[in-house]
Amino acid sequence: MILLLDIGNTHTHIGVGDENKVLAHGEISTHGSTVAEQTEAMRELCEGGPTAAVVCSVVPDKTSTMQVALRQGFDLFASELNHSTVKGVGVDYPNPKTIGPDRLANAIAAKAHFGTPSVVVDFGTAVTFDVVDHAGRYSGGIIAPGISAMTDYLHEKTALLPRIEIEEPRSVIGKSTKEAMLSGAVYGYRGLVKELLEKLKSELDVYELKTVATGGCAELIAKDIPGISAIDANLTLEGLRLFHYAQA
Repeated sequence: MILLLDIGNTHTHIGVGDENKVLAHGEISTHGSTVAEQTEAMRELCEGGPTAAVVCSVVPDKTSTMQVALRQGFDLFASELNHSTVKGVGVDYPNPKTIGPDRLANAIAAKAHFGTPSVVVDFGTAVTFDVVDHAGRYSGGIIAPGISAMTDYLHEKTALLPRIEIEEPRSVIGKSTKEAMLSGAVYGYRGLVKELLEKLKSELDVYELKTVATGGCAELIAKDIPGISAIDANLTLEGLRLFHYAQA
């Protein structure tokens, strides 16, 4: 079994995979976890001990911490997915080193499972759109503020708006401050995604565009968007798994 490590701005997603699929997954805090806690989280998912590990990270200083946890816990060093090591998808981008490695993992999985052209909408700390073009290359994308970042900002920058948990609104017209914020967040983000997907279809010159959603809010936001072909919470981990076996 192999350990799959996706170090994000808020959470680090940990998975275990084999030649066929991602078998199990969990998450820990990226900034709040110690080396000991990271090692324990990996042990819980991979009781027999992994034979290899692979990582993608958008928080470089946390990558070295994770490598320490791997060395102490399993005597392993993780191979790293980035612009210079990527396999399984081409890259057509002016400055490849600026591409988030998690976005490359998403593109690898999208190409393998949905073909080309295809798009990944990742509902994380930011909402990102990653495009795989007709030739099977990562060709760029879109970055928008994440839904939690938006609602947290409203709470922090205003005197009367509360911090809210994201859930399905009861109606478009909110009957309380919380309901009004939920309506703006959920329906607003669905509208944002729909409009951007239409723009992408036009620019890629396709009638139908295979689109997969992933990330923390994907189940809630993407379920009522007609253009979403699939929802896969483990897409980034699956991209890491495919990357690992492409190196073999």
